[in-house]
Amino acid sequence: MRGAALVALAAALGNMLQGWDNATIAGSLLYIKREFGLEAHPALEGLVVATSLIGATVVTTFSGPLSDSIGRRPMLIASSLLYALAGLLMLWSPTVHVLLLARLVDGLAVGLAVTLVPVYISETAPPEIRGTLNTLPQFTGSGGMFLSYCMVFAMTLAPSPDWRVMLGVLFLPSLLYIAVAVLYLPESPRWLVSKGRMREARVVLQMLRNREDVDGEMALLAEGLGSGGVTAIEEYIVGPAPVEGEDDEFGGKSGGVTLFGPERGMSWVAQPVPLGGQGSMLGSARQSRQGSLLGSAMGLSRMGSMLDNLQDPVVALLGGLHEMNRVPPNADGGVTGTTLFTNFGSVLGDHPLDWDEENAAHSDDDDHDKFDNDGKASADGGLRAPLLDMRRQSSLTGGEGMASTMGIGGGWQLAWKWTEGEAGPDGTRQSAVQRMYLHEEGGAADGNFVHAAALVSKSALYTTTTNDDNLQHEHPIMGPALVHPATTAAKPGALWRELLEPGVRHALLCGVTLQILQQFSGINGVLYYTPQILDQAGVSVLLEGLGLSSDSTSILISGLTTLLMLPTIVIAMRLMDVSGRRSLLLWTIPVLIASLVALVAADIVPMATTAHAAISTGSVIVYFCTFVMGFGPIPNILCSEIFPTRVRGLCIAICSLTFWLCDIIVTYSLPVMLNSVGLAGVFSIYAVVCCIALVFVALRVPETKGLPLEVITEFFNVGAKGLPKIDDD
Repeated sequence: MRGAALVALAAALGNMLQGWDNATIAGSLLYIKREFGLEAHPALEGLVVATSLIGATVVTTFSGPLSDSIGRRPMLIASSLLYALAGLLMLWSPTVHVLLLARLVDGLAVGLAVTLVPVYISETAPPEIRGTLNTLPQFTGSGGMFLSYCMVFAMTLAPSPDWRVMLGVLFLPSLLYIAVAVLYLPESPRWLVSKGRMREARVVLQMLRNREDVDGEMALLAEGLGSGGVTAIEEYIVGPAPVEGEDDEFGGKSGGVTLFGPERGMSWVAQPVPLGGQGSMLGSARQSRQGSLLGSAMGLSRMGSMLDNLQDPVVALLGGLHEMNRVPPNADGGVTGTTLFTNFGSVLGDHPLDWDEENAAHSDDDDHDKFDNDGKASADGGLRAPLLDMRRQSSLTGGEGMASTMGIGGGWQLAWKWTEGEAGPDGTRQSAVQRMYLHEEGGAADGNFVHAAALVSKSALYTTTTNDDNLQHEHPIMGPALVHPATTAAKPGALWRELLEPGVRHALLCGVTLQILQQFSGINGVLYYTPQILDQAGVSVLLEGLGLSSDSTSILISGLTTLLMLPTIVIAMRLMDVSGRRSLLLWTIPVLIASLVALVAADIVPMATTAHAAISTGSVIVYFCTFVMGFGPIPNILCSEIFPTRVRGLCIAICSLTFWLCDIIVTYSLPVMLNSVGLAGVFSIYAVVCCIALVFVALRVPETKGLPLEVITEFFNVGAKGLPKIDDD
């Protein structure tokens, strides 16, 4: 995991520069107003800050699709270069118009970093620590703010503080970001797989995971290229396959699927069971539905409050999964308590997914091994796929179908199920290849048998071949054939159509709403104007004994507030993959509401100056520290997790565009609102928005901790159609 952590930390430098810029503009704005006479022009004052947001909004409109086209890494390099250019322009800035241009360029850099860093980290991090690593941008951003406030505070002690130097120092840390982005950051392995550059993706994954065996994750990335489609939840009892000549322990039931392990002769049988049921295949007494995925989801909904019954199906399903699966994961990411699933190994060990679109070489000797869905030989560099291997080499092909399986993290197994139908009048068989994301459930039927849930959908890595496809070949294949990821690349118009898929549309609604609520809780407006807000609250009274000016006192309080935010972010990093994203939101939003109510009360209720300053300052500190634990990082984390790989860049662009548009509205309107309704009115509005956000999180935001990205998108596909019906018999 060390490689992924270092890469995430390096990428998060872009957010450190964003935090640095936020603090320097907040501190230097006090002096910019005086030099350019902006006190009488609050709209122009707001524009100095909002121009950066306009630049971020502009670049966001195309950054996602462009990163899908040319890669995540080139866009991060572009962000670092724009930061450096903005720093030089702000250091010069002879007029307010040049300053506005510099702020615009700075906004372009910020927009690229804020949009793509969470995506990049999510695509490179393992599921078990993805939340922790994706909290790093919040930590580095707050760290950059603290360092910047320290610099600005030191400059305010000079007789004539120079705001141009305050802003222009951004050029120096941007040089570090340029060096790291160019010399160290690798390309996202998911993006490489989407372009068919499998060998490069394998090398990157091996560096990120610090191990050679990444076959399971390579197959998962290829399967994750699909979006939309029909996804079904199925449940199985999984146990050892019967030895030849012995009666099977399923009571002679048919319809089982054979799961193959890494060694020839090692196999298991998965017997379908009713959805939501927990019946024993050995005839034991029926167990509670709470041991199954659907049973847990339906049980929580039926026994919960009215809010539970109003929950989104995705929230109920993932809530049921985490409620059911409270057993701590072992070192391999699997669930302890049985060795059956941990024995499922990769049958790709000797035949890795390592072909490259640009380096593919075709040999006539390989024609009998692999064909694509057009009947032509696949240029896969000698790849032999699991289902193809099992089809040719294994004699354990009993039942109606077969599958191979491998671990993909978070206690999940990736399997492919190939089912051969009955022969038609013309002698051909209608076969089907489906991928299965398997997860062991809470109750085992007996001994070596486990109850497993499966998310089943059409495979993106395999297709089926027919007689017509292979008549021209000397060695026709009847069964699954590998599909090169590059051949499935969607056309630009098709990407926009994929946004209309129920699962993608469902995830977009969740992501966009979260971004709106986060911004209208007022955080960025408060951050930009913290010195002025604290000065209006009278914080200079608290530190008048130090002999500091009101400007220096406000900036010092802002810096100390940012310093206090850092340990709370560390706590959030620890809890992000333990308690989870949803739980942190449900715990922290009520504290936000309470701190905002305290600010309103301090402004309305008559009290001594010192008490008023103490309550206002304490409430702002609590607000900031609580925000960075939950509502600060989590919307971006969730948005980087819930969209399919093929449309992730486009969906992130839509969410980020929403983020920046709302940010512009909040930031530009704050000076006007402060003049019209005062602090009490502003914070009252923010408190109402936080109340709405709390209800939305409770009803519509699912828990995604510890799940592979591809599994999360499948749950959205299922939930978009509502909870499946369970068997009540």
